[in-house]
Amino acid sequence: MTDAPELSETETLQDGLERKPLHEQVKERILRRIILGTWTEGHVLPPELELAKQFNVSYGTIRRAMSDLTASGVIMRRRKTGTVVTGRTPHHSMSQFYQYYRLHTIEGRLSSSRTVLVDACHRRATLDESERLDLPAKAPVIYMHRLRLIEDRPVMIDRVTIPLALAPDFPVTIEEMPTLIYKWLLEHHGLRLAAVREKLIARLATPEDLDYLDLPRNAPRALLDIDEVSYDSSNRPLVAMRHAALTEDHCYINELR
Repeated sequence: MTDAPELSETETLQDGLERKPLHEQVKERILRRIILGTWTEGHVLPPELELAKQFNVSYGTIRRAMSDLTASGVIMRRRKTGTVVTGRTPHHSMSQFYQYYRLHTIEGRLSSSRTVLVDACHRRATLDESERLDLPAKAPVIYMHRLRLIEDRPVMIDRVTIPLALAPDFPVTIEEMPTLIYKWLLEHHGLRLAAVREKLIARLATPEDLDYLDLPRNAPRALLDIDEVSYDSSNRPLVAMRHAALTEDHCYINELR
């Protein structure tokens, strides 16, 4: 696998990381390559002197960034091989949020879902959205309403809100809408997910919920509401999501180690 193109100091600053120490900026760059699959499990990283040239930083800066990543289990040093990607990132960071939503069968198997866009637009934030995303009143946002289907059956309703200032070019058409929102934000704007706060509440489905889930209105159904706000490494809110999931055949599993 070829290495990603050399990154200059200017590129790093353009990604909005200028307030961080230089070794933290380098660490973010390396993590980005791992999360996006440029450097996969078992990939041997270039020597540290070569990395210092690629990132246009000192050898000491690279050493500190690599030490931090080694301590967190993202990379490890192997005799006669060098420094390799461990593949442990999905269990030791927020990177699982980039790849899938954690719906499992009752038996515990991960369920693969696909998303169907119901609506998407640019509009003004509601009072609730402004509070959750720490925005001024009526700030412009990107809003999405989606359904998640498993084996062509609707099982979850998604409502997603993103501050427009963070991603003014975020597509809102069916043809261009990204399925993996956090992955898109990372690739296009360098916005890396660092934390997620979730609140779970069980409730009965409303008639509107039943319509979206293609269920009869005369049969009450329990839903699990998952109220989620994600943050970047500066503790800035990135995305607010509300999910309403059926619980008869699936459960929600969130495991961080």
